[in-house]
Amino acid sequence: MPHTKRRRLVTTAVAVSLGATALAACGSGDDSKAESGPVSLTYWTWTPGMDKVVDLWNKGPGKKEQITVTVKKQASGDTLVTKILTAHKAKKAPDLVQAEYQALPTLVSNDALADVSEDVDGVKEKFAEGVWQQTTLGTDAVYAVPQDIGPMMFYYREDLFKRYGLKVPTTWEQFAETARQLKKKAPDKDLTTFSANDSGLFAGLAQQAGAKWWTTSGDKWKVGIDDAATRKVAEFWGGLVKEGVIDNQPMYTPSWNKALNTGKQIAWVSAVWAPGTLNTAAPDTKGKWAMAPLPQWSAEQDVTGSWGGSSTAVTTDSAHKGAAAKFAVWLNTDHDALNALAKEGGIYPASTSAQLSGAFSNPPAYFSNQPDFYTKAAGIAKTTAPASWGPNVNVAYTSFKDAFGAAAKDKSDFAAALRKMQDDTVADMKKQGFGVSR
Repeated sequence: MPHTKRRRLVTTAVAVSLGATALAACGSGDDSKAESGPVSLTYWTWTPGMDKVVDLWNKGPGKKEQITVTVKKQASGDTLVTKILTAHKAKKAPDLVQAEYQALPTLVSNDALADVSEDVDGVKEKFAEGVWQQTTLGTDAVYAVPQDIGPMMFYYREDLFKRYGLKVPTTWEQFAETARQLKKKAPDKDLTTFSANDSGLFAGLAQQAGAKWWTTSGDKWKVGIDDAATRKVAEFWGGLVKEGVIDNQPMYTPSWNKALNTGKQIAWVSAVWAPGTLNTAAPDTKGKWAMAPLPQWSAEQDVTGSWGGSSTAVTTDSAHKGAAAKFAVWLNTDHDALNALAKEGGIYPASTSAQLSGAFSNPPAYFSNQPDFYTKAAGIAKTTAPASWGPNVNVAYTSFKDAFGAAAKDKSDFAAALRKMQDDTVADMKKQGFGVSR
């Protein structure tokens, strides 16, 4: 099938380091450098308040550059990815799109995103290496500019840890022992829960352990979801669930909210955006939580995973790629733009310089008891492990929810659930026409 062949060829171009040349022809930004006169761009995004942020551009740099951007609010997640691909097939995709990092390989393998490497000189240094890597897919090309990130951290009830004589775990071995200690001292409480309704949490934990779920070799993909690092994570959490020292219920339910609010669960492995969730889920415990780095697999390590985050990308359908790239850089590196994004959209910026200024000079109101919250968060963010995404993350995530959801509920073999996730992902890639090596 022509479409299958095209997808395989484009994927090959992404897979190899010199593959940027295959996309450079449609992704080069030199078109805008030669053009003159007003330029109008359309930006698809789900971030709240983005229209107010874009107004700063339109009234300032955009007015000077004669580049006007119009925001079109969209749904997020797979819904937006599907809409972008549908529009691209008709050659009617917008100039700019907000894209989660894990969606980039899918969009690139469908030739929907332009390589803007010629338009982002000097921008790489403004982001942590592990974050920037997610926008290059391991090539010399640049398919997006990082916008927000979700470095993972450990949240705990400071007052209850003190009451039960618990120490904040710095390793996962200590984390397991802390769960056991709490269960002995307070059988009606759990340190936390293993939840299968948000695949991003498990993906971030696997990243921290060194997992590389998708890699490429020549013109083929290799799926490593069932690799040693991820098996270690799966067996660790599966063991705690089977032992009964942590809960096995999903997050974001009324029951989970109540457990956090009443102190039935006294810790949560989450990301930098957790204060907003805790404020809604556990309003009565404001000022009683504290944040610490994620436990490590060995005492010598200092690395965290990523849970969430998105970027700003330029599509191959844009007639003004250079102008669009110029806006994407401004949006995600300019001081005023980032402050507005934090205020209006509630994002935690990928830009390292913005993580300690403006809106992040003071701690979140929910964590007023921890003045150094954002200072500590910025330090943790720098240790973000590189992520390795592939062209069918949605399939892997769905399989995770099904397989691990059943395993958590039944307290059965997490390793078997991981193998199911691997097999489902490989089968789907082959069905789509991707070359897959063992």
